[in-house]
Amino acid sequence: MPNTGLRLAALNLGHFYTHLFLLLHPTVVLAMERELAGSYGQLLLPSTAAFVAFGLGTLPAGWLGDRAPREGLIAAFFLGLGLGGGIAALAPNAWLLALGLAVIGLAASIYHPVGIAMVVEGREKVGRVLGINGVFGNLGVAAAPLVAGGLASGFGWRAAFAVPAVVAGLTGLAYLALVWRDGAKRRLAKPPPTPPPEPLAPADRTRLIAALAIASICGGLVFHGTTVVLPKLFDDRVAGGLLAVGGMASFVLAVAAFTQIAVGTLIDRWPIKPVFVAVVCLQAPLLLAAGVADGPVLLVITLVLMASVFGEIPIHDALIARHAASAWRARLYAVKYVGSLGVSAAAVPLVAGLYGDDAGSAALFGVLALCAAAVAAAALALPRPRQAVPEPA
Repeated sequence: MPNTGLRLAALNLGHFYTHLFLLLHPTVVLAMERELAGSYGQLLLPSTAAFVAFGLGTLPAGWLGDRAPREGLIAAFFLGLGLGGGIAALAPNAWLLALGLAVIGLAASIYHPVGIAMVVEGREKVGRVLGINGVFGNLGVAAAPLVAGGLASGFGWRAAFAVPAVVAGLTGLAYLALVWRDGAKRRLAKPPPTPPPEPLAPADRTRLIAALAIASICGGLVFHGTTVVLPKLFDDRVAGGLLAVGGMASFVLAVAAFTQIAVGTLIDRWPIKPVFVAVVCLQAPLLLAAGVADGPVLLVITLVLMASVFGEIPIHDALIARHAASAWRARLYAVKYVGSLGVSAAAVPLVAGLYGDDAGSAALFGVLALCAAAVAAAALALPRPRQAVPEPA
């Protein structure tokens, strides 16, 4: 049965929390630089624990999502974010901070394979609902610099973890109450038939899997590399304090996020392949330009770049929804997100190692541009689905 009303709102809010919590620390680092000894690269490295746990937990979460009640897993997701945020807020040293971030990453790993499978369940047209869900996720990305920067500026860096942790914990309790209230009603309701997957020839199925794998891994590195480095990029190349930097990053990410609704609507009406190619073809040159630009020009470039990066996301999820049976979706989303989210563990060391002087920054954006070119090649190689042939009477 399609999730609607409060349940769909809770799932969308969960996507918001996922990306908000994962990106709190990269902005908090800027406050830590002012309060604690250590370079940007050194203080950023504990984020690796969150992204490693995020990637490692995705496959088990997908396996559980096709076997255990998905509502219970989403409740555990909310409560786990609260626990991890609380540990990070109270951490007296880098090791316990890394532990808190790892708990955040492990809890966040539940959302994509389980939550998105719930969002598309029982729907024939999935593009728009995925686009709206994607906007919530990327509004979380956008809100992270502003939330973390505002709380750290006003109350210290620990508040940037403590306040979201309390909110996530309360949301988890409210979601449990909602599930409890609606449980009997949903058990008695007869679910509508799930639309069958679109047919593909065996060779085309292999091409689809290969194209999705390349797009997920390379696109994931572009996504996480740009979102992690954006606050630091603005801090270095656009004038303003910590709160202003957070506001600029949040503005760029929030405006760009709404591209997903437009792209989702397009893929409900048109074949996916030409939309996919159009969305990703400009990423590589924009990344190269972002590596050398500064001031207002940098703001414009990053806005268009992030619109393209975010617009790509519902396309990947729609391909799985259209070609996979419902009983396998959580596991297939898990495999897909192992690629796109697993590389987030490589994105933090990549940014920490390459970002520095002008030459280093150009090198970082050059690597990301190569990844974007690989995504464009994967989009061009995407097969077109065959029309189903009715069986003779």
